[in-house]
Amino acid sequence: MRPLNDCLLKLSKRAEKYTTEQLASSFVDVGPLSSLLKNSDNQIIYGRRGTGKTHVLSYLYSHLKSQDVPVLKIDMRTMGSTGGIYSDPDISLSERATRLLSDTLLAIHDELLDIVINDKNDIYDLSILAPRLDKLADDITDVQVAGKITTIDKENSTAAVTQNSTFSTALDISNISITAGQDLQTRREDDLHSSREIVGEEKLRIHFGTVAKDLKSIVAALPAKSLWVLIDEWSEIPLELQPFLADLLRRTLYPTSEITVKIAAIEQRCNFQISLDSAQSYIGIEIGADAAASLNLDEFMVFDNNNEQAKEFFLSLLYEHVKSVAGSNVVLTSKSKFRSDLFTQTGAFEEFVRASEGVPRDAINIIGISAQKANEKQISIPNVRDSARTWYHRSKTQALSADDRASSLLHWIINVVIGERRSKAFLVHSNLSDPLINKLYDSRILHLIKEGVSAQKQPGQRFNVFSLDYGCYVDLLSTNRAPKGLMSDEEDSGEYEYMDVPKTDFRSIRTSILNMEEFYCDKSFNF
Repeated sequence: MRPLNDCLLKLSKRAEKYTTEQLASSFVDVGPLSSLLKNSDNQIIYGRRGTGKTHVLSYLYSHLKSQDVPVLKIDMRTMGSTGGIYSDPDISLSERATRLLSDTLLAIHDELLDIVINDKNDIYDLSILAPRLDKLADDITDVQVAGKITTIDKENSTAAVTQNSTFSTALDISNISITAGQDLQTRREDDLHSSREIVGEEKLRIHFGTVAKDLKSIVAALPAKSLWVLIDEWSEIPLELQPFLADLLRRTLYPTSEITVKIAAIEQRCNFQISLDSAQSYIGIEIGADAAASLNLDEFMVFDNNNEQAKEFFLSLLYEHVKSVAGSNVVLTSKSKFRSDLFTQTGAFEEFVRASEGVPRDAINIIGISAQKANEKQISIPNVRDSARTWYHRSKTQALSADDRASSLLHWIINVVIGERRSKAFLVHSNLSDPLINKLYDSRILHLIKEGVSAQKQPGQRFNVFSLDYGCYVDLLSTNRAPKGLMSDEEDSGEYEYMDVPKTDFRSIRTSILNMEEFYCDKSFNF
């Protein structure tokens, strides 16, 4: 196998397999991503699986450490030690939520303590920080007994009896006498006392105000006077518990302006807020007010959004990743030379970028399969298409195998969009929250290209533009049934005009709107 192809096979498919240094060195900036990351606003970083959320947080973690800024990285997958307790329906919601809050705060405490103890530059004053960290630990593990407290009064009486007896006889021939005596004494002692009987169980108690003061006190003692908390894998938390943990962050970390919190999450698997009955009252985080949602990794790298930006990103992605694992037998001089050495032609590279659909994890998997198929040769267009087909069936369709409804919707969309309209994209109403559409999007079978666009003849209405995954039509690319463009528009003559997405104006695309009611009314797709 070619050494360059061999390097591609060595690329890890998940960010967790790389060291922090490798992740930092292989990070590829795109657009304003780096600048948005480094600002001190509390943010939620959205992105589907494989879009690089863990990689982004690892880069930010490494950057902050290099600036001697205290930074904590919390992985919610490793939270708790009792095995599935957060999802146990036999445990009350309030108890599960409180345990999750305590475990999260303990993780923050432990990370802070680790930074202070392992301080090699003597910048942290342990004599000041240790007592403050101890107080934080005490306050987040405070236990109280929940239950009845009963007072029982008990009366004890004791009696003491003392008895002295005498008996004597004397025998004399002239006189017989018998003498007996008895001395009886009784003493009584009474004792009255009360006892309290507690009936209940121990429960954790977290006082938000106290914990917030503890954290503010700790940050004030840090040389940098600031603290960054990076929370990864938020979507691993059970949905019903997410608002409670979000509320903890809002009440303990957010009030301190010197603390910055960044959360990486999958938008379709998030529940940051519960609205209460009273007006403007809620539990959790209000997106836009308490935390900004200014980062969505899905929007940065889709080929049909900005193909030049997408090509530059994925070329840099491959180049930096290969450089991090390349041995002495692979010499990398420039990105342009790397691309020409790797692919047979420019079209093969563009086909790879298009097949990746803006998802770095898909790109790494497709290029690895392509290198395996190419073996001793450069990667060609047929290699890319075969690999994309393999990856699509191996990964994406498997995610739908247990959901017949989502599979049926996918087949219906393919029939309507590709089969009838001969295009790759469609519009749906932006206020439509369909769980099946969300399922396909979360599975990376649908890709969001644009939000909030308008369509001709429907003024005031807004739509989201979705495209079908490359794997949905890769088998058609060499046939006369291949899509003719990203989107279609029916002209007055009844003919279809095909086009790529206009950069600013979607109003002319009136026939690409997908009516979901037709799917639910289609008897052939009834369940």
